Amino acid sequence: AIAQAQDLIQRTTEEIDNEPQKRELLQLIETILVYKLPKLSRREIEAMFSLSDLRQTKVYQEALAEGIQAGRLEGKIQGKLESIPRLLALGLTVEQVAQALELEVEQVKQVLEQSTDP
Repeated sequence: AIAQAQDLIQRTTEEIDNEPQKRELLQLIETILVYKLPKLSRREIEAMFSLSDLRQTKVYQEALAEGIQAGRLEGKIQGKLESIPRLLALGLTVEQVAQALELEVEQVKQVLEQSTDP
């Protein structure tokens, strides 16, 4: 399967002059590779097949955007959780902190318990 994919990629890049069509075919090949080689990361697949155009494919761009969005959300939540002890130290109640940070009261209580445990 790997040799066939390498051959398809080479033939596509050499024989197809229409850039949009070439990108579309490379996206299709990439999608097939991702499903056929599930244990490999996109970077490993890119290195294995010399897919310099891989980063231009829709699949890669969508995966990258999803990863960035997930990272931002995780960072936002982490920032809220880290601010809980400081807000409580200022004298706010657990309920006030939860409301201010748009968190559940249980989340605030859990962080409070973790910060008071030795």
